[in-house]
Amino acid sequence: MLIDVRNLTKVYQMGDVQVHALRGVSFTVTSGEFIAIMGPSGSGKSTMMDILGCLATPTSGEYYLEDEEVGKLSDNRLADIRNKKIGFVFQSFNLLPRTSALHNVELPLIYSGLGRKERKRRAYESLEAVGLADRITHKSTELSGGQIQRVAIARALVNSPSMIFADEPTGNLDTRSGNEIMAIFDRLNKDGNTIIMVTHEPEVAEHAQRVLHIRDGLIERDVRQNGNGAQNAE
Repeated sequence: MLIDVRNLTKVYQMGDVQVHALRGVSFTVTSGEFIAIMGPSGSGKSTMMDILGCLATPTSGEYYLEDEEVGKLSDNRLADIRNKKIGFVFQSFNLLPRTSALHNVELPLIYSGLGRKERKRRAYESLEAVGLADRITHKSTELSGGQIQRVAIARALVNSPSMIFADEPTGNLDTRSGNEIMAIFDRLNKDGNTIIMVTHEPEVAEHAQRVLHIRDGLIERDVRQNGNGAQNAE
């Protein structure tokens, strides 16, 4: 089992008010799944993504990642997991604007301690995998929105993670660029990558094999799909 989430809760203290973002969520994820998380604003889907990505800790409950209980891990171990096991793709891209595509993709490898030559080789291969081998010297300001998101995906892939977490990866893109990005995710999943994606767009969620519908901090429905949007609720 890749992910095992057991009765997770997350409570934020906002002044005198307690906000219950997650109210006891349980589910599992097997290696190679493509899962979409959907829900209205404030439903808890971004909080769930932050916890799964080891960016936040739950208030209670257990989260096992590859049989390790995340809540018991040291900060150094969590940083190692984020760098080596998880690739993040954000709606806002989070690239350095005055830096080349190659260097943006290379950044996670610097923290891995790889030599300069090996870093550049792997960064180039990652950009090549998303169709940007001819744009490696371009800065973010010289790329389209779709190309910038491809750079972000290449950066997520460069450490060969076991999971890719994508938060609204098509949210800032036009329809054509969004379709191109989803084609890349489809291919990555066919190659064996586990993908967990937050989206508010039903047509984007149709690419997933499974959709978790979250509302008011609870999983309302866990729906499996046959690949063309047809659903079987569990």
